Amino acid sequence: MSTSSFQSLEKPGGYREMLRVAVPLVISTGSFTVMQFVDRIFLTRYSAEAIQAALPSGLLAFTLICIFSGVAGYVNTFVAQFHGAGDPRGAARATAQAIFFALLAWPLMLALTPVGEWLLRHCGHAPGVLHEELIFYRILMLGSVAVPLGASISGFFTGRGDTRTNMIAVVIGNLFNILLDWILIFGHWGFPRMGIAGAGWATVISSLLTPLLLLCVYFGPRLRRTYDTLGTFRPDLHLMLRLLRFGVPAAMHLLLDVGSFSLFLLLTARLGPLELAASNIAFSINNLAFMPLVGIGIAASILVGQYQGSGQSDVAARAGWTALKIGWCYMIVTGLSFVLFPRGYFVLFTGQAGGAIKLDEILPLGRWMLTMMAIWGVADAANVILAGALRGAGDTRFVMLYSLVVMVFIWLGGEALLLLVFGGGMRAAWLWLVIYVFILVAGFFWRFRSGRWKTIDLLGRQPEV
Repeated sequence: MSTSSFQSLEKPGGYREMLRVAVPLVISTGSFTVMQFVDRIFLTRYSAEAIQAALPSGLLAFTLICIFSGVAGYVNTFVAQFHGAGDPRGAARATAQAIFFALLAWPLMLALTPVGEWLLRHCGHAPGVLHEELIFYRILMLGSVAVPLGASISGFFTGRGDTRTNMIAVVIGNLFNILLDWILIFGHWGFPRMGIAGAGWATVISSLLTPLLLLCVYFGPRLRRTYDTLGTFRPDLHLMLRLLRFGVPAAMHLLLDVGSFSLFLLLTARLGPLELAASNIAFSINNLAFMPLVGIGIAASILVGQYQGSGQSDVAARAGWTALKIGWCYMIVTGLSFVLFPRGYFVLFTGQAGGAIKLDEILPLGRWMLTMMAIWGVADAANVILAGALRGAGDTRFVMLYSLVVMVFIWLGGEALLLLVFGGGMRAAWLWLVIYVFILVAGFFWRFRSGRWKTIDLLGRQPEV
């Protein structure tokens, strides 16, 4: 390796700094996805209806929750920019507003529960699947406060670059979830056999454990001295309004992203039980394989935010491009595994539930889906990472508006025509999904390269004209 290559590893916004921040985040986000992955493997050993119900109902619950968790979680960028600007009390004040927002959002999320129930009842799913979906969905909505609360307090740690503390808390929570899954789904250690309800309660309990652990550290003596976490824990209307101003567009982007996939699953669920099972399993594999990209995207958001906060926009740009290169390297290797070893992925989900899901029946369609995932993977890496970098700079309005136009008019509009008007099948639906991902990433790539985000004043330090 040349001397210049070693220097690129060391310099701000380079590979070493990015990996230092990204690796614990990859473990944290990957741990959460492994938890969900294991949930579904457990449920395949319980019943065919449970595995068909878990992904649509779980994703629908998260769709209704994510607008609130997206706002609370955007405190990550505020903390990063306050940290870059050398204002520790500002980071704590922003975190307090996010925690207040998460708690106040809980009644609103509970009020949305009937909306999701109505959607599930009108999706045309088989009665047995619908019964399981409603059970799982209601439990997740009851414990919905855990998601925005976790996003708010974890944003304080990750925004400062302390991704290790967050990683430890997340891993503890997810390991506890796996243990609870085993106990509650199958009825071990004297507990009743609860099936998908057990999976729901395991998720809620373990999701609350992680933010509680982080709150103990947050209000501990070390951080109280440096950040005045108790003294700053009070409402700040000006800062709350700025969190809403920038956080709502970021949350809307998350809602559009998650919501569009929820609608996609609900639309394709009409194509038949084999297609639904193949699609659910493929997306479970997709979530497991792609989640490290989310960790890299968060790392890009953190470093871009920190360097923007310190007034170093050029270094912020370098950090964004560095994160993208790391994501591309990861995705190329992962995509090759999709193409070369499809059977190894699908065998985890087949042959259980009384033989209801047969590998030989589902593999031809599943192999094709994994190939599509490999093709869109490189583009989706840029989508996740560059969108994260733009959010770190405060460019949330562009991310939201561009995503809205592309998702609604190109992807979902096209899928509705393909499936409902022209009677296309699952292959046509997935092919259009690939086209959509490439169109979406083109806009994010152009926006980040243009550098227009460099003039955004997230913290309001300059007088607004």
